[in-house]
Amino acid sequence: MIAQSLSVGEVARRSGVAVSALHFYERQGLIRSHRTPGNQRRYDRDVLRRVAIIRVAQDVGVPLAEIAASLATLPDGRTPTRDDWAKLSSGWAAALDARIATLQRLRDGLTDCIGCGCLSTGHCPIRNAADRLGREGPGARRLMAPAGD
Repeated sequence: MIAQSLSVGEVARRSGVAVSALHFYERQGLIRSHRTPGNQRRYDRDVLRRVAIIRVAQDVGVPLAEIAASLATLPDGRTPTRDDWAKLSSGWAAALDARIATLQRLRDGLTDCIGCGCLSTGHCPIRNAADRLGREGPGARRLMAPAGD
């Protein structure tokens, strides 16, 4: 017979995630546990798939707040399905595409300028005469601007 619930140590061993990370995920509302009559923490088996989803999403750069919001759309107590994964991952795709485009733009600009602000070259792509971009906020405004700006 397969156990209906798992201890935190079993989840850590099966998922490859540290016990402290599981406790953190729980505090952030990403996973849930329940307590036995002896006050031991137990997880339903669906938590293994949820932890796998969290790990993959984190690995591609999805912020925990977005992961939590996405997981909140799934029914509690049910192992996420292939269709659930398709829905979650497609929801993250646009944000990931935007991050990829930003990283590619930054990578491509590395050979032209390091963004140091020296303004020593006439063709500097981030030249900011009279610091007019300073009114828009801190940071390398032009380097971080979306493509087409």
